[in-house]
Amino acid sequence: MTMSSDFRKLIVVTGASTGMGESAARELARRGFHVLAGVRRDRDADAVRANGIEPVILDITRPEHVEALAARIADDPRALHALVNNAGIQVNGPVETLPITQWRRVFEVNLFGHIAVTQALLPALLLSRGRVINISSVGGKVAMATYGAYAGAKFALEAVSDSLRREVEPLGVQVVVVEPGGVRTRIASRGIATANDLAAMMTPDQVERYGSLVQANNTLMDRGTSSGLTADAAARVIAKAVTARRPRTRYTAGRDAALVTRLARVLSDRALDRILAANLRRHRPKAAIT
Repeated sequence: MTMSSDFRKLIVVTGASTGMGESAARELARRGFHVLAGVRRDRDADAVRANGIEPVILDITRPEHVEALAARIADDPRALHALVNNAGIQVNGPVETLPITQWRRVFEVNLFGHIAVTQALLPALLLSRGRVINISSVGGKVAMATYGAYAGAKFALEAVSDSLRREVEPLGVQVVVVEPGGVRTRIASRGIATANDLAAMMTPDQVERYGSLVQANNTLMDRGTSSGLTADAAARVIAKAVTARRPRTRYTAGRDAALVTRLARVLSDRALDRILAANLRRHRPKAAIT
């Protein structure tokens, strides 16, 4: 049984156009919340709009959008129960070759945008004794080759989450991190396309050094995603973080995420390097294997 719409608590989900964000918005609406679903385009708003889901135009890198969201919540008599920081992009490339503009873009979306939204909504969350759910990644625990920018931003999000939790938990606000592994969403296919576009800009020497590595990672990403969790299954983990009376500080989503995070805790760097390299080697183009 769900609550009357007059009494539904509010939840903000950023990046709700597709994938985990859209599925989380629908799952949380089904559980009786009124979801403010952040989308970047009007056509995405039309697609996600449903009973209990109110789309809001939100590019988390644009201050005017963040300010408008805060004003929308301040004008609503209902309590803000949770902020789900889900928006994100995936851009992969070797550290040497990835343009610095791309590094800045990844951090702007995957880290600074989340901080901006959190800062804007913390007054409402402090008032309601709500919670912040930061969607990290297994990449926030282990940084694979070509994942420097993406993993760097996710590692930083994990650190910010720890710091924020220690600041606001005494004030009644809980901070939870969700760490998905492979999830069947479009972020991987878009990431592969971007990786190929960036690889096409490499010099011949860089192609010789990293070309087969990029191809292997694209294959691994594609296979890991296609065999991963559904977006709906990941959304149920997010919903658990949102609704649990006493949530854990971290939840993994998917067996691969649980396995990798455990390995990262118990193995030395060199041992983990060998495992990751062996896994990549299986996906390298045949001519590149020596």
